[in-house]
Amino acid sequence: MRVLIAPDKFAGTLTAPQAAEAMARGWARQAPGDQLDLAPMADGGPGFVDVLHASLGGELLATSVSGPHGQPVPATVLKVGDRVYVESAQACGLHLCDGSDPETRSSGGVGELLLAARDCGAREVVVGLGGSGTTDGGAGLLAALGATADAPLDAGPRGLSGVSAVDLEPARRALSGLSLVAASDVDNPLTGLFGAARTYGPQKGLAEEALVAVDVALESWAVACDRRTSLEPGAGAAGGVGFALLLLGAGREPGIDLVSAVVGLPQRARQADLVLTGEGAFDFSSRAGKVPYGVAQIAGEQLRPCVALAGQVLVGSREMRALGIESAYSVAEAYGEDRALTEPADALADLAARVARSWSPA
Repeated sequence: MRVLIAPDKFAGTLTAPQAAEAMARGWARQAPGDQLDLAPMADGGPGFVDVLHASLGGELLATSVSGPHGQPVPATVLKVGDRVYVESAQACGLHLCDGSDPETRSSGGVGELLLAARDCGAREVVVGLGGSGTTDGGAGLLAALGATADAPLDAGPRGLSGVSAVDLEPARRALSGLSLVAASDVDNPLTGLFGAARTYGPQKGLAEEALVAVDVALESWAVACDRRTSLEPGAGAAGGVGFALLLLGAGREPGIDLVSAVVGLPQRARQADLVLTGEGAFDFSSRAGKVPYGVAQIAGEQLRPCVALAGQVLVGSREMRALGIESAYSVAEAYGEDRALTEPADALADLAARVARSWSPA
């Protein structure tokens, strides 16, 4: 039996490569005769660069950029020929935020990543979006590239209140000749009921009473820049970094589709008898461009069953099958939340061994 193992990261505990290795270790313990094909995945959020480097090789170049509060943070760009991959979460990720004042966090470091990509000879830059701790509409990114306005662009959404005039030409000139691709796992617009602030603000620490004010500030920003572009799918990705990239002429591609193509997932699924995927929390939001849904769709196209292993499973069997998953298994349910958090690799390996008893003929 041939098993394709294609999980996302288990946020806060395991990277995607670590999760794939743990699942493979447990499966091999139970079914040593099975052939295992490891394809760690990402959707554009944290781990995007590491997953692509594992598949593509290339050169990892270290740099330092500004974090969401202006503090220096380490980052890497992946250079493969004249294409460079960067990950917005390395500059403005939620994991870099200390919980203080989410209304002043800036995406400026993402602009600095783009400059680093330009300076290493890129002709095309692919920006993975997801996992951000900012909601500044990408204003900080544009400021780092030279954009100016009648309001501070590097002070988070609070600084955008009342903005009415913006000059984006310096930012566009800074990246002249570069082709940009926004690899996004969400299709939200920048503003409104399903916009960046109202949809994702609470998980970034925005208080309920601040959501309307931030959305109004982003609306002012959108009108000052390009209202139509702010309504495009993906403009609200990464707190509006997607909007900034669209203003710079970026094309958009779902992150899961881009990574799947790079790692050859459809061809590898066709050669498998079973596909395993997973993530930290498997819930119905997984449908919105997340790895398990994308992997399950590809498995279905190849007429292969897909099974998910997750830290937590928060959907019922009907919702699970709507996502294309035959069965889903929870580490926390099998071994308890404490072990899932303190021994994530071993617990996941044990769960994979248990699942192999049901799915492998070995």
